[in-house]
Amino acid sequence: MQITMKKILAAILIFDISAGLLLFVAYGNKLLEKGRQEERSQEQSRAVWAVKEAGDADSVIAESTDYKKIALTFDDGPHPYYTEQLLDGLKERGVVATFFVTGEHTVLHPDVIKRMHEEGHLIGNHTYSHMQLTNGNKEEFKEELIATSEVIEEIINEEVIYVRPPYGTWDKSFEGELNMIPVLWSVDPLDWCTDNAATVVEKVIGQVEENDIILMHDYYASTVTAALEIVDELQGQGYTFVTVEEILFD
Repeated sequence: MQITMKKILAAILIFDISAGLLLFVAYGNKLLEKGRQEERSQEQSRAVWAVKEAGDADSVIAESTDYKKIALTFDDGPHPYYTEQLLDGLKERGVVATFFVTGEHTVLHPDVIKRMHEEGHLIGNHTYSHMQLTNGNKEEFKEELIATSEVIEEIINEEVIYVRPPYGTWDKSFEGELNMIPVLWSVDPLDWCTDNAATVVEKVIGQVEENDIILMHDYYASTVTAALEIVDELQGQGYTFVTVEEILFD
């Protein structure tokens, strides 16, 4: 009986020591991880402050925070003067947009198309002559889409996938047949109806929400003014401008 008790006591002692060691190791690991977390936090703080000293803290902060995406789109161009003005303003603000261009204007102003592409804007198809699809012109409409894509692709050396059908009229069979994705809109300030830029700005700012696609036309002086004011206002509200591709698929 005495030997049995010794074995029991020894076993209890070994268990206590083992448990104590496990607790000690676990506590040690916890302290070690806490130390690592504090070190990482200090390194991140030092990085932020280092960038602040360099005057570029916003870029570091932006990497660790979510942002509200929005897409600005322009139809009917390119215009030889207003589109260039618009591109100047977008470049100055570091903003990309999506341009749905017609074939007839693309042929006239290929250098503007090339500049759009080089500056990171997405270029889409808006038919050749701004044709609206009807029950009686399906084949002609399709031919215009094909011709416009060919003209654009010749300039930018990339396949044109996105299409903004004039007036929003579309035939879903074209998607598989032509490998094209239609892009409509969620905010339409009717900028083509007025030359009052302030009215256009007010309509957009009053309606816009995250992931919206704004419809405008780079064929009017007032639209250029309104678009750049809209960019300034929405950037101030924390929005980031992206192409429609990022809105649709990210």
